[in-house]
Amino acid sequence: MKWRSRMWCRRLACLLSVPCQHTRHRLLGPSCGRRTFTAAVARWHHTAPESLSCAWQLHGDHLELRYADTLMRFDFVWLRDHCRSASCYNAKTNQRSLDTASVDLSIKPKAVRVDETTLFLTWPDGHVTRYGLQWLVKNSYEGQKQQVMHPRILWNAEIYRQAQVPSVDCQSFLETDEGLKEFLQNFLLYGIAFVENVTPTKEDTQILAERISLIRETIYGRMWYFTSDFSRGDTAYTKLALDRHTDTTYFQEPCGIQVFHCLKHEGTGGRTLLVDGFYAAEQVLRQAPDQFELLSKVPLKHEYIENVGDCHNHMIGVGPVLNVYPWNNELYLIRYNNYDRAVINTVPYDVVNRWYTAHRTLTTELRRPENELWVKLKPGKALFIDNWRVLHGREAFTGYRQLCGCYLTRDDVLNTARLLGLQA
Repeated sequence: MKWRSRMWCRRLACLLSVPCQHTRHRLLGPSCGRRTFTAAVARWHHTAPESLSCAWQLHGDHLELRYADTLMRFDFVWLRDHCRSASCYNAKTNQRSLDTASVDLSIKPKAVRVDETTLFLTWPDGHVTRYGLQWLVKNSYEGQKQQVMHPRILWNAEIYRQAQVPSVDCQSFLETDEGLKEFLQNFLLYGIAFVENVTPTKEDTQILAERISLIRETIYGRMWYFTSDFSRGDTAYTKLALDRHTDTTYFQEPCGIQVFHCLKHEGTGGRTLLVDGFYAAEQVLRQAPDQFELLSKVPLKHEYIENVGDCHNHMIGVGPVLNVYPWNNELYLIRYNNYDRAVINTVPYDVVNRWYTAHRTLTTELRRPENELWVKLKPGKALFIDNWRVLHGREAFTGYRQLCGCYLTRDDVLNTARLLGLQA
């Protein structure tokens, strides 16, 4: 993760024409707390004459602070805007009271003081702002670059099998916080989770889904039955095999979580395929970082056109295949569906071939047999899939096969997890 942050930092620094954190560390050298930058006239101040735990210096438009092995830079407007005093921030509602637009954009502190735990800033109007140094490390740009927003365990088939991730019993899931927390922890780490001993009806599956989230109503309704009757204009409503993909790539915001529950299957085949898209993307990042970057930069259209019976829809979603947080290059969404990808008319000709090459590299990783986890869904076993991370597909089948399921709102699932004390 660190080398990815360094790579992004260097690129961002190049774009902005300012030295990045890692470059500044090199400029300062090992004893940076005792001397100034080559081009700076300000000097370092320490919390105590003998202390190197914290040091700071003022520049024309920002404060530079070194604490907990992190070199941070804070714009003066930012420091005034984020004040947590009672007049600026409502601690009961966790909302800002200060009118940001009222802050002078050229504001500078009148006085600065730092002790072993706290930064004190006195502003021209006499207002005093206090920041805990640990809070600043956590909330600074430099601190965020070193943090992972969503801890995960990337997996291929062997890694997942060896982990022996347990399913959660339906009763424990519905009736206890412990069961729900175990389920959500599995889901957050691996992007998939199972609940066993579910009564095989649509109504009971709905109760299960609503335990963790609001159901997201889409063009397919809320809860849906899923059979091979071609009742919708989609290959999924057939008996054909489906290659790995994520759903609703043609939405501006693809659905976050998908629930599957097989209610009946009288026939053969029909196993469900699961692939960790983030694991595959990580391999691309290691082997061809330029291709990873291209897949995260180039916007594409995905499209769903349907004219079957009473269903008339034309959906268009736009976004890159890989979506990353720009400050730490952490992947948070993969939008991959070769069925629904529209005409590529958002990419100039001199980039198209490089994009196809990058797409082929990612597809090769996604299709490696060792990355494929095959699961036979049976009545009573419900599967939850992180549709922003894990691709799914199926093998062809015979006979009558009926599934039910729904999409869940991602925000509500993560909200449930956070309320149980999980990082999400």
